[in-house]
Amino acid sequence: MSTVNLQLADTLISQLNRSLIVSCQPVDDGPMDTIEHVVAMAQAAVLGGAKGLRIEGVEKVRAVAKAVEVPIVGIVKRDLAGSSVRITPFIEDVTALADAGASIIAFDGTDRVRPVPMLELLDAIHQSGCVAMADCADFGTGKMLAEHGCTFIGSTLSGYLDLDNTPDEPDYQLVADWSNLGLNVIAEGRYNSPQRAEKAIQLGALSVTVGSAITRIEHITGWFKQHIDNA
Repeated sequence: MSTVNLQLADTLISQLNRSLIVSCQPVDDGPMDTIEHVVAMAQAAVLGGAKGLRIEGVEKVRAVAKAVEVPIVGIVKRDLAGSSVRITPFIEDVTALADAGASIIAFDGTDRVRPVPMLELLDAIHQSGCVAMADCADFGTGKMLAEHGCTFIGSTLSGYLDLDNTPDEPDYQLVADWSNLGLNVIAEGRYNSPQRAEKAIQLGALSVTVGSAITRIEHITGWFKQHIDNA
């Protein structure tokens, strides 16, 4: 097993401490789903104070890395036959994201049927020279991955393994529990208001990732429409 680049990890932890990461992922196949729009979103987010960006897709990561100077959390999403895992499932995805300019590579950190074991992906990220983030759904798996050298543990997938019963609120308890262990927690998943993001930091999260509430116009518009329709 390879080990994490501790100097890079320490630098990234310092850069992202008490910060906002903006996920610039447009609605798939929507009018904003172009490299040019993603780069513009990323630049606007940085101007607004984001200290990091989460970008999906190798070519989008490559373009954004040329346009900004903040750390990029790179992912590749795939729809696989025989597995519900979507986020960076293959080692070749890790290699491509590292080559494109991601400094942090996130992968699915859930205990589900998958094409490549989690610890192999973690090792591949370290071999690539990047720092790892695990997108987790439960306390135990996040703790295990941190013990194996995963620098950042995200609550990204908490509440999303059963899409028929996704809660409205973020999983604050998970963030608090990991933070109490001293993990570098990135709170992610349903942090769609400034107040929710603030609460995550108060609970000990290192950083908060916000996506739809900032970069998905279709979703934001739908929230307003729903309330107007219900008036």
